[in-house]
Amino acid sequence: MSTITFIGTGNMARTIGTLAVAGGNTVEVMGRDQSKADALAKVLGGGTTTGRWGAVPAGDIVITCLLYGAVVPVVAAYGDALAGKTIVDISNPFNATFDGLAHSEQTSVAQEVAKVAPAGASVVKAFNTIFRGVLENGRPNVFFAGDDAQAKARFATFVESLGLRPLDVGGLKMAHWLEGMGVVTMGLAGNGLGHWDFALGVNEFQG
Repeated sequence: MSTITFIGTGNMARTIGTLAVAGGNTVEVMGRDQSKADALAKVLGGGTTTGRWGAVPAGDIVITCLLYGAVVPVVAAYGDALAGKTIVDISNPFNATFDGLAHSEQTSVAQEVAKVAPAGASVVKAFNTIFRGVLENGRPNVFFAGDDAQAKARFATFVESLGLRPLDVGGLKMAHWLEGMGVVTMGLAGNGLGHWDFALGVNEFQG
């Protein structure tokens, strides 16, 4: 199984962390507020530990469960502590009306993370197309993107341990389009479907 560190103590850290523990992974939590990190580790159970904010994470895979505006600054602040790690960005940079992206260029939070990540670190974009409630109660497909084949294989193994289906969409430049898929899910939730209990996925058909 994998060793995972969650940077952040919010709802997605709790949801993915719960699946990670159930899947037999070794889990660590880091938070700016140590008391919140300790509380989340206690809730997750399964031997979950806490680390000091800014220290070298114990996990080979580091999942940043942060609002999109905090992801790049936090990765930059951690600096060499993330060397050799697989950094997973799960954020959605929605605009104020949730019908577009907050950035206007053809980039993504994950691509910006890669610019500030230390040498030897790899960046993967994932989980941003899935609502938290679906992760808690369903078995959605997990789309992911990244440039490092070994890091992506390591991440896919972790996703499979959660009982979910990993689907590689290509290199890290595809993270921009995964963020666009996040916008599409918001549009479906507010319009065509009118609820949050769904996920985008892939159906394969035999010719």
